[in-house]
Formats: sequence, C-alpha cells, structure tokens
Amino acid sequence: MRHNKNFNHLGRQAGHRKAMLSNMASSLILHKRIETTVAKAKAVRQFVEPLVTRSKEDTTHSRRVVFSYLKQKEAVTELFRTIAPKIAERPGGYTRILKTGFRLGDGADMCIIEFVDFNEAYTTGVAPVAAAPAEAKPKTRRSRKKSSEEGEEKKVAKTAAPKNTAAKASAAKGAKRTNVGKKM
Repeated sequence: MRHNKNFNHLGRQAGHRKAMLSNMASSLILHKRIETTVAKAKAVRQFVEPLVTRSKEDTTHSRRVVFSYLKQKEAVTELFRTIAPKIAERPGGYTRILKTGFRLGDGADMCIIEFVDFNEAYTTGVAPVAAAPAEAKPKTRRSRKKSSEEGEEKKVAKTAAPKNTAAKASAAKGAKRTNVGKKM
C-alpha cells in the first residue's frame, strides 16, 4: 500500500533524479524559464522554491547549502545576485507553471516553468513593446529591370555550359536515372 506517499519518483533512480532536478533547477535559475513536462516542472518547483527562500539571506552558510543542491557556481551567484533581491518581499510562490499543450512524439503534457518576477508581460500587465522603427533594418528598393537582366545572364550561362552526353546516352537506351554520383 502507498498510503500518504506523495513523492513523484519520475521513473528514475535516486541519483539520476537528484542530478536531473539539480540540472533543471540550475537551468531555470540561469535562463529564468524552461520548457519541460508538467510532472518534472512540479518536481522542480518543489526543489527550487526552498533554495530561493534560502537565498534571501546572503550568508556563507546559505550559499554553501544552496551550492550543495545546485552544484554550479554560476547558478548560485545568479540566484544570490539577481533573483534574491527581486523576490525579497515575496513570501513564496516564486515560480509559475504555464501549460503549453501536448508533445507530438509521446503525447506528454508540456509546460513552461518560469520565475514570476522575471516575466515583464505578466508583471506589468502590458505586452512587451516592439522594437523602435529607428532600429529596424532600412528597406532597400531593387529595380525589376536589374533582376530581369541577371535572369537573362543566367539563362545565357546555362545554354553555354557543356552538355552531359553520358546522361543522354543512358536515357536513350532506356536506363533508369538515379542520383548516384551526382552532387545534391
């Protein structure tokens, strides 16, 4: 019987599961959002949120405890330098899971897990502003006359090219044409 056993093993041995959760948590901290299955996202949320709470207090001990879980210096410094100050007033619920549909290969329920304070579209309630028109690439106008002249030059070059007599000879005999020996 499995009464009151609420831990999702994710179909993995303990070592593999810990390494996977550590890598996914580090990726989430470094990139602020990752795409994964819903089951893994829920497991990563349980793994990351205590670490984020721990990062609110920037002491050597808390850094060492977080490093023992994440095992990546870059992720630990990112957590303590950029994420912790931004979520300092938030009492919990640092991540959000947005379901995106089903994966084509196996039909797994997919989602995006992200930090709540790092999505500007959700935090401000306004869609992100598009790039300024000054930064856009200037459109160049090309005359049709010039492009038609280039097309004529290509036609002339094709007619002047030597013809493949071996291909014609094999076609005349009724042999099948194959792509063997031809560059694709």
